[in-house]
Amino acid sequence: MSTDAIVLLKEDHKEVRRLFRAFEATEDDAKAVKADLVSSIVEALTVHTYIENEVMYPAVRELVPGLEGDILESYEEHHVADVLCAELDVMDPDDERFDAKTAVLIESVGHHIEEEEGDWFPKVRSALGRKELQEIGARMLEVRSTAPKRPQHPSSLKKAADALLG
Repeated sequence: MSTDAIVLLKEDHKEVRRLFRAFEATEDDAKAVKADLVSSIVEALTVHTYIENEVMYPAVRELVPGLEGDILESYEEHHVADVLCAELDVMDPDDERFDAKTAVLIESVGHHIEEEEGDWFPKVRSALGRKELQEIGARMLEVRSTAPKRPQHPSSLKKAADALLG
């Protein structure tokens, strides 16, 4: 298994996209299936954004200062995903806004993934060596094992509160 940070993140993206497609293909009245899929989406995104926010972004920010703007934008995109995940995590699939909120999450995260894979990852790969990406990836794997699986993690809630309360 590769420890290249970009390879690991792309594997996460592939799984998230698979879950998104499964949700979008589910019949409107299949509430239990949708609830299970959203639970899996929330868990996958919570773990993924955590390891990026705690390991990948700080490392790249330090090693490649020219990507500061991209990283700050990514933090904000993650914040939006965290807030939507926190809301979906406590919603019932019968809620009239459940499907709409999930659609917004899918659209937002899909845009983020496209930007990362199409623009940001190539910049990072060209700026960092293979050894650095493997070291970052190894650290990401360590952090993944203790990463929160639900959005109630204090840092997610603190970010949301900070955004709302200033």
